[in-house]
Amino acid sequence: MIKKVFGKKLSRGRSAREALFATLMRSMILKDKIVTTKAKAKAVQSDLEKIVTLGKKATVQTRRQALAMLDNATDATNKLFRHTAQMFKSKSSGFTRIINLSPRKGDNAKMARIEWTYENISTKEKGSK
Repeated sequence: MIKKVFGKKLSRGRSAREALFATLMRSMILKDKIVTTKAKAKAVQSDLEKIVTLGKKATVQTRRQALAMLDNATDATNKLFRHTAQMFKSKSSGFTRIINLSPRKGDNAKMARIEWTYENISTKEKGSK
């Protein structure tokens, strides 16, 4: 029995799509904002919201779930639980925003920047030095 794929396929098979989402989430957590196509940004936004909610709970079980979603990237998981989730202690949703950018020159694809809604403390410190 063929079942429908929940969410966007993005012209990829299941394993390639899961790897793409894990890479996008890992980059977002480590760099605080990423530039990608609008379709990819919209597709990964819900997973980012879920993983921040896991980070706010901060239990052993949620840490293991986040590690599984990020393909065992301990550096991204540590930053998620120690820093990123702490930024959103008072919020219950709306952790990310998508900002439309000008189309890509090569193929005219719609581009977007996805970023956290709160300014990152380390970003502010880097800018002031």
